[in-house]
Amino acid sequence: MTSRRRFTISRAGRAALVAATAAAALLLSGCVAGENAPAAGGDSTAGTTEGGTLNIDFATYNPLSLIVKDQGWLEDALDDQDITVNWVQSAGSNKANEALRADAIDVGSTAGSAALLNRANGSAIQAIDVFSQPEWSAIVVGQGSTITDVAELKGKKVAATKGTDPYFFLLQALEEAGLSAADVTIENLQHADGWAALQNGSVDAWAGLDPIMAGAEEAGAKLIYRNVDFNSYGILAATESFVDERPDVAQTVVNAYEHAREWAASNPDETAQILADAAGLDLAVATKVITERSNLDVDPAPGKAQEQVLSIIGPIFVESGDVSSQDKVDDALADLFNPSFVDDADPSAIGAK
Repeated sequence: MTSRRRFTISRAGRAALVAATAAAALLLSGCVAGENAPAAGGDSTAGTTEGGTLNIDFATYNPLSLIVKDQGWLEDALDDQDITVNWVQSAGSNKANEALRADAIDVGSTAGSAALLNRANGSAIQAIDVFSQPEWSAIVVGQGSTITDVAELKGKKVAATKGTDPYFFLLQALEEAGLSAADVTIENLQHADGWAALQNGSVDAWAGLDPIMAGAEEAGAKLIYRNVDFNSYGILAATESFVDERPDVAQTVVNAYEHAREWAASNPDETAQILADAAGLDLAVATKVITERSNLDVDPAPGKAQEQVLSIIGPIFVESGDVSSQDKVDDALADLFNPSFVDDADPSAIGAK
Protein backbone atom coordinates (compact mmCIF):
# COMPACT_ATOMS: atom_id res chain seq x y z
CA MET A 1 0.00 0.00 0.00
CA THR A 2 1.28 3.47 -0.87
CA SER A 3 2.11 5.49 2.20
CA ARG A 4 -0.14 8.38 3.12
CA ARG A 5 1.07 11.84 2.19
CA ARG A 6 0.23 14.76 4.45
CA PHE A 7 -0.09 18.35 3.27
CA THR A 8 -0.20 20.70 6.23
CA ILE A 9 0.33 24.40 6.69
CA SER A 10 0.47 26.36 9.91
CA ARG A 11 -1.88 29.26 10.58
CA ALA A 12 1.09 31.64 10.51
CA GLY A 13 2.26 30.12 7.24
CA ARG A 14 -1.21 30.44 5.78
CA ALA A 15 -1.38 34.09 6.83
CA ALA A 16 1.99 34.71 5.18
CA LEU A 17 0.78 33.03 2.03
CA VAL A 18 -2.34 35.20 1.97
CA ALA A 19 -0.24 38.35 2.45
CA ALA A 20 2.11 37.34 -0.36
CA THR A 21 -0.81 36.64 -2.66
CA ALA A 22 -2.37 40.01 -1.88
CA ALA A 23 0.91 41.79 -2.61
CA ALA A 24 1.25 39.98 -5.92
CA ALA A 25 -2.28 40.98 -6.83
CA LEU A 26 -1.33 44.66 -6.53
CA LEU A 27 1.50 44.14 -8.98
CA LEU A 28 -0.32 42.00 -11.49
CA SER A 29 -3.50 43.60 -12.71
CA GLY A 30 -6.30 41.09 -13.01
CA CYS A 31 -4.46 38.32 -11.14
CA VAL A 32 -6.75 36.42 -8.76
CA ALA A 33 -5.87 35.04 -5.33
CA GLY A 34 -4.51 31.53 -5.49
CA GLU A 35 -3.39 29.44 -8.40
CA ASN A 36 -6.13 28.73 -10.97
CA ALA A 37 -8.71 30.52 -8.78
CA PRO A 38 -11.77 32.06 -10.48
CA ALA A 39 -12.24 35.77 -9.92
CA ALA A 40 -15.50 35.34 -8.04
CA GLY A 41 -15.74 34.70 -4.34
CA GLY A 42 -14.11 35.41 -1.04
CA ASP A 43 -15.12 39.10 -0.82
CA SER A 44 -17.57 39.04 2.06
CA THR A 45 -17.38 42.87 2.21
CA ALA A 46 -19.55 43.02 -0.91
CA GLY A 47 -22.62 43.08 1.33
CA THR A 48 -24.41 41.23 4.06
CA THR A 49 -27.03 38.72 3.02
CA GLU A 50 -30.32 39.09 4.86
CA GLY A 51 -32.95 36.37 4.86
CA GLY A 52 -33.30 33.32 2.69
CA THR A 53 -32.02 29.77 3.04
CA LEU A 54 -28.62 28.12 2.92
CA ASN A 55 -29.05 24.70 1.35
CA ILE A 56 -26.04 22.60 2.30
CA ASP A 57 -25.39 18.89 2.33
CA PHE A 58 -24.01 16.51 4.89
CA ALA A 59 -22.51 13.13 4.10
CA THR A 60 -21.10 10.25 6.08
CA TYR A 61 -18.01 10.39 3.84
CA ASN A 62 -17.47 14.01 4.95
CA PRO A 63 -16.84 13.99 8.72
CA LEU A 64 -16.50 17.78 8.92
CA SER A 65 -20.03 18.20 7.57
CA LEU A 66 -21.32 15.92 10.32
CA ILE A 67 -19.55 17.96 12.99
CA VAL A 68 -20.83 21.30 11.67
CA LYS A 69 -24.38 19.93 11.51
CA ASP A 70 -24.20 18.25 14.92
CA GLN A 71 -22.87 21.35 16.68
CA GLY A 72 -25.33 23.76 15.07
CA TRP A 73 -22.62 26.30 14.27
CA LEU A 74 -24.07 27.51 10.99
CA GLU A 75 -27.48 28.03 12.51
CA ASP A 76 -25.91 30.14 15.27
CA ALA A 77 -23.63 32.08 12.94
CA LEU A 78 -26.38 32.95 10.45
CA ASP A 79 -29.16 33.62 12.94
CA ASP A 80 -28.57 37.39 13.03
CA GLN A 81 -28.91 37.46 9.25
CA ASP A 82 -32.23 35.61 9.47
CA ILE A 83 -30.88 32.85 7.23
CA THR A 84 -32.37 29.38 7.60
CA VAL A 85 -30.01 26.40 7.25
CA ASN A 86 -31.47 23.46 5.35
CA TRP A 87 -29.41 20.25 5.59
CA VAL A 88 -29.70 17.70 2.77
CA GLN A 89 -28.01 14.30 2.95
CA SER A 90 -25.85 13.18 0.02
CA ALA A 91 -25.52 9.42 -0.46
CA GLY A 92 -22.51 9.85 -2.76
CA SER A 93 -20.61 12.40 -4.84
CA ASN A 94 -22.93 11.68 -7.76
CA LYS A 95 -25.95 12.64 -5.67
CA ALA A 96 -24.24 15.80 -4.40
CA ASN A 97 -23.44 16.73 -8.00
CA GLU A 98 -27.03 16.10 -9.09
CA ALA A 99 -28.25 18.43 -6.34
CA LEU A 100 -25.67 21.11 -7.24
CA ARG A 101 -26.66 20.96 -10.92
CA ALA A 102 -30.33 21.33 -9.98
CA ASP A 103 -29.61 24.21 -7.56
CA ALA A 104 -31.18 22.07 -4.86
CA ILE A 105 -28.12 22.75 -2.69
CA ASP A 106 -25.67 25.63 -2.62
CA VAL A 107 -22.78 23.64 -1.17
CA GLY A 108 -22.08 19.91 -1.53
CA SER A 109 -19.57 17.22 -0.57
CA THR A 110 -17.83 15.52 -3.49
CA ALA A 111 -14.65 13.74 -4.32
CA GLY A 112 -12.22 15.85 -6.30
CA SER A 113 -12.68 13.56 -9.30
CA ALA A 114 -16.45 13.98 -9.16
CA ALA A 115 -16.18 17.76 -8.87
CA LEU A 116 -13.93 17.89 -11.94
CA LEU A 117 -16.27 15.59 -13.86
CA ASN A 118 -19.25 17.77 -12.96
CA ARG A 119 -17.52 20.96 -14.04
CA ALA A 120 -16.19 19.37 -17.25
CA ASN A 121 -19.75 18.47 -18.17
CA GLY A 122 -20.99 22.02 -17.77
CA SER A 123 -21.91 22.40 -14.10
CA ALA A 124 -20.90 25.86 -12.84
CA ILE A 125 -19.29 24.88 -9.54
CA GLN A 126 -16.16 25.86 -7.66
CA ALA A 127 -14.11 24.00 -5.07
CA ILE A 128 -14.02 26.32 -2.05
CA ASP A 129 -12.48 24.03 0.59
CA VAL A 130 -10.69 20.68 0.88
CA PHE A 131 -12.28 18.75 3.72
CA SER A 132 -9.97 15.72 3.71
CA GLN A 133 -7.34 13.68 1.92
CA PRO A 134 -9.01 10.34 2.47
CA GLU A 135 -8.19 6.78 1.68
CA TRP A 136 -11.87 6.10 1.27
CA SER A 137 -11.87 3.81 -1.78
CA ALA A 138 -10.59 0.27 -2.32
CA ILE A 139 -11.47 -2.89 -4.24
CA VAL A 140 -13.47 -5.21 -2.01
CA VAL A 141 -14.46 -8.87 -2.31
CA GLY A 142 -16.58 -11.06 -0.10
CA GLN A 143 -15.32 -13.07 2.84
CA GLY A 144 -15.29 -16.37 0.94
CA SER A 145 -13.94 -15.01 -2.36
CA THR A 146 -10.84 -16.56 -3.90
CA ILE A 147 -10.00 -13.34 -5.78
CA THR A 148 -6.80 -11.84 -4.42
CA ASP A 149 -5.78 -9.20 -6.95
CA VAL A 150 -7.26 -6.87 -9.55
CA ALA A 151 -6.04 -8.90 -12.54
CA GLU A 152 -8.37 -11.71 -11.46
CA LEU A 153 -11.39 -9.46 -12.02
CA LYS A 154 -11.27 -10.07 -15.79
CA GLY A 155 -14.69 -11.32 -16.86
CA LYS A 156 -16.19 -10.59 -13.44
CA LYS A 157 -18.99 -8.31 -12.26
CA VAL A 158 -17.92 -5.31 -10.20
CA ALA A 159 -20.28 -2.90 -8.45
CA ALA A 160 -19.35 0.79 -8.56
CA THR A 161 -21.18 4.12 -8.37
CA LYS A 162 -20.44 5.94 -11.61
CA GLY A 163 -19.29 9.53 -11.25
CA THR A 164 -17.70 8.94 -7.84
CA ASP A 165 -14.20 8.34 -6.54
CA PRO A 166 -14.63 4.55 -6.14
CA TYR A 167 -15.62 4.32 -9.82
CA PHE A 168 -12.52 6.19 -10.96
CA PHE A 169 -10.45 4.26 -8.42
CA LEU A 170 -11.67 1.08 -10.13
CA LEU A 171 -10.74 2.36 -13.60
CA GLN A 172 -7.24 3.29 -12.41
CA ALA A 173 -6.80 -0.05 -10.65
CA LEU A 174 -7.88 -1.94 -13.77
CA GLU A 175 -5.50 0.05 -15.95
CA GLU A 176 -2.61 -0.63 -13.58
CA ALA A 177 -3.43 -4.36 -13.78
CA GLY A 178 -3.41 -4.27 -17.60
CA LEU A 179 -7.19 -4.34 -17.91
CA SER A 180 -9.86 -1.87 -18.96
CA ALA A 181 -13.50 -1.28 -18.13
CA ALA A 182 -14.37 -3.47 -21.11
CA ASP A 183 -12.73 -6.45 -19.40
CA VAL A 184 -15.26 -6.41 -16.55
CA THR A 185 -18.98 -5.83 -16.19
CA ILE A 186 -19.52 -2.69 -14.11
CA GLU A 187 -22.82 -2.70 -12.26
CA ASN A 188 -23.78 0.93 -11.60
CA LEU A 189 -25.10 0.79 -8.05
CA GLN A 190 -25.19 3.36 -5.27
CA HIS A 191 -22.53 2.69 -2.64
CA ALA A 192 -24.74 0.95 -0.08
CA ASP A 193 -26.40 -1.09 -2.82
CA GLY A 194 -22.98 -2.19 -4.08
CA TRP A 195 -22.15 -3.62 -0.67
CA ALA A 196 -25.54 -5.35 -0.58
CA ALA A 197 -24.90 -6.83 -4.03
CA LEU A 198 -21.54 -8.16 -2.88
CA GLN A 199 -23.19 -9.75 0.14
CA ASN A 200 -25.90 -11.50 -1.88
CA GLY A 201 -23.43 -12.71 -4.53
CA SER A 202 -24.82 -10.77 -7.49
CA VAL A 203 -21.40 -9.18 -8.05
CA ASP A 204 -17.89 -10.56 -7.59
CA ALA A 205 -16.31 -7.36 -6.29
CA TRP A 206 -17.21 -3.87 -5.20
CA ALA A 207 -15.43 -0.54 -5.50
CA GLY A 208 -16.15 0.46 -1.93
CA LEU A 209 -16.48 3.74 -0.10
CA ASP A 210 -15.99 4.50 3.57
CA PRO A 211 -17.61 4.44 6.02
CA ILE A 212 -19.73 1.70 4.42
CA MET A 213 -16.54 -0.08 3.36
CA ALA A 214 -15.14 -0.05 6.91
CA GLY A 215 -18.35 -1.67 8.13
CA ALA A 216 -18.09 -4.26 5.36
CA GLU A 217 -14.50 -5.02 6.37
CA GLU A 218 -15.63 -5.49 9.97
CA ALA A 219 -18.26 -7.94 8.67
CA GLY A 220 -15.59 -10.04 6.94
CA ALA A 221 -15.19 -8.46 3.51
CA LYS A 222 -11.63 -8.28 2.18
CA LEU A 223 -9.86 -5.27 0.67
CA ILE A 224 -7.76 -6.77 -2.12
CA TYR A 225 -6.39 -3.51 -3.48
CA ARG A 226 -5.66 -0.20 -1.74
CA ASN A 227 -3.78 2.83 -3.07
CA VAL A 228 -4.15 6.22 -1.43
CA ASP A 229 -2.78 7.92 -4.56
CA PHE A 230 -5.80 6.73 -6.55
CA ASN A 231 -8.16 8.52 -4.14
CA SER A 232 -8.83 12.16 -4.98
CA TYR A 233 -9.40 14.68 -2.24
CA GLY A 234 -12.66 15.44 -0.45
CA ILE A 235 -13.88 18.70 -1.97
CA LEU A 236 -16.47 21.16 -0.70
CA ALA A 237 -18.10 22.38 -3.91
CA ALA A 238 -20.34 25.42 -4.27
CA THR A 239 -22.42 26.70 -7.14
CA GLU A 240 -20.98 29.79 -8.82
CA SER A 241 -24.29 31.59 -8.37
CA PHE A 242 -24.02 31.08 -4.60
CA VAL A 243 -20.39 32.23 -4.53
CA ASP A 244 -21.18 35.31 -6.66
CA GLU A 245 -24.43 36.36 -5.01
CA ARG A 246 -23.82 35.42 -1.35
CA PRO A 247 -20.05 35.45 -0.77
CA ASP A 248 -20.52 36.39 2.90
CA VAL A 249 -22.54 33.21 3.50
CA ALA A 250 -19.99 31.14 1.59
CA GLN A 251 -17.31 32.61 3.86
CA THR A 252 -19.32 31.63 6.94
CA VAL A 253 -19.55 28.06 5.62
CA VAL A 254 -15.78 27.85 5.17
CA ASN A 255 -15.22 29.45 8.58
CA ALA A 256 -17.41 26.74 10.09
CA TYR A 257 -15.53 24.00 8.24
CA GLU A 258 -12.17 25.28 9.44
CA HIS A 259 -13.52 25.54 12.98
CA ALA A 260 -14.71 21.94 12.64
CA ARG A 261 -11.26 20.85 11.47
CA GLU A 262 -9.69 22.32 14.61
CA TRP A 263 -12.45 20.83 16.76
CA ALA A 264 -11.94 17.37 15.25
CA ALA A 265 -8.22 17.50 16.00
CA SER A 266 -8.96 18.33 19.65
CA ASN A 267 -11.91 15.94 19.97
CA PRO A 268 -11.13 12.71 18.06
CA ASP A 269 -13.32 10.51 20.26
CA GLU A 270 -16.33 12.82 19.90
CA THR A 271 -15.71 13.04 16.15
CA ALA A 272 -15.78 9.25 15.86
CA GLN A 273 -18.98 9.11 17.91
CA ILE A 274 -20.68 11.67 15.66
CA LEU A 275 -19.76 9.56 12.62
CA ALA A 276 -20.91 6.37 14.34
CA ASP A 277 -24.28 7.91 15.16
CA ALA A 278 -24.77 9.41 11.68
CA ALA A 279 -23.73 6.29 9.76
CA GLY A 280 -25.10 3.63 12.11
CA LEU A 281 -21.63 2.19 12.71
CA ASP A 282 -20.03 0.57 15.71
CA LEU A 283 -17.84 3.10 17.45
CA ALA A 284 -14.72 1.00 16.78
CA VAL A 285 -15.41 1.06 13.04
CA ALA A 286 -16.08 4.81 13.05
CA THR A 287 -12.86 5.36 14.99
CA LYS A 288 -10.94 3.41 12.35
CA VAL A 289 -12.39 5.57 9.59
CA ILE A 290 -11.49 8.79 11.39
CA THR A 291 -8.04 7.84 12.67
CA GLU A 292 -6.75 5.67 9.82
CA ARG A 293 -8.50 6.64 6.59
CA SER A 294 -9.78 10.22 6.72
CA ASN A 295 -6.73 12.57 7.14
CA LEU A 296 -8.50 15.80 8.07
CA ASP A 297 -5.08 17.35 8.74
CA VAL A 298 -4.69 18.65 5.22
CA ASP A 299 -4.13 22.05 3.63
CA PRO A 300 -7.74 23.16 3.06
CA ALA A 301 -6.96 25.58 0.22
CA PRO A 302 -7.88 23.91 -3.09
CA GLY A 303 -5.13 24.20 -5.66
CA LYS A 304 -1.87 22.60 -6.71
CA ALA A 305 -2.07 19.36 -4.70
CA GLN A 306 -5.52 18.58 -6.08
CA GLU A 307 -4.51 19.64 -9.58
CA GLN A 308 -1.68 17.10 -9.56
CA VAL A 309 -4.05 14.25 -8.71
CA LEU A 310 -6.83 15.34 -11.04
CA SER A 311 -4.53 15.89 -14.01
CA ILE A 312 -3.89 12.14 -13.86
CA ILE A 313 -7.55 11.20 -13.43
CA GLY A 314 -8.88 13.68 -16.02
CA PRO A 315 -7.83 11.77 -19.17
CA ILE A 316 -9.65 8.71 -17.83
CA PHE A 317 -12.90 10.69 -18.15
CA VAL A 318 -12.31 10.98 -21.89
CA GLU A 319 -11.17 7.37 -22.33
CA SER A 320 -14.25 6.08 -20.51
CA GLY A 321 -16.62 8.38 -22.43
CA ASP A 322 -17.68 10.33 -19.33
CA VAL A 323 -16.43 13.60 -20.92
CA SER A 324 -16.43 14.23 -24.65
CA SER A 325 -13.00 15.86 -25.01
CA GLN A 326 -9.75 16.53 -23.17
CA ASP A 327 -10.21 20.26 -23.81
CA LYS A 328 -13.29 20.24 -21.60
CA VAL A 329 -11.33 18.50 -18.84
CA ASP A 330 -8.45 20.97 -19.14
CA ASP A 331 -10.79 23.98 -19.04
CA ALA A 332 -12.61 22.59 -16.02
CA LEU A 333 -9.38 21.92 -14.18
CA ALA A 334 -8.21 25.50 -14.85
CA ASP A 335 -11.44 26.99 -13.47
CA LEU A 336 -12.37 24.62 -10.63
CA PHE A 337 -10.34 25.88 -7.67
CA ASN A 338 -11.25 28.93 -5.60
CA PRO A 339 -9.01 29.13 -2.50
CA SER A 340 -10.02 32.69 -1.60
CA PHE A 341 -12.49 31.65 1.11
CA VAL A 342 -9.89 29.49 2.82
CA ASP A 343 -7.36 32.31 2.51
CA ASP A 344 -9.82 34.59 4.35
CA ALA A 345 -11.08 31.94 6.78
CA ASP A 346 -11.52 32.85 10.45
CA PRO A 347 -12.34 29.72 12.46
CA SER A 348 -12.60 31.83 15.62
CA ALA A 349 -15.60 33.61 14.14
CA ILE A 350 -17.56 30.41 14.75
CA GLY A 351 -18.55 29.66 18.34
CA ALA A 352 -19.81 26.41 19.88
CA LYS A 353 -23.46 26.54 20.83
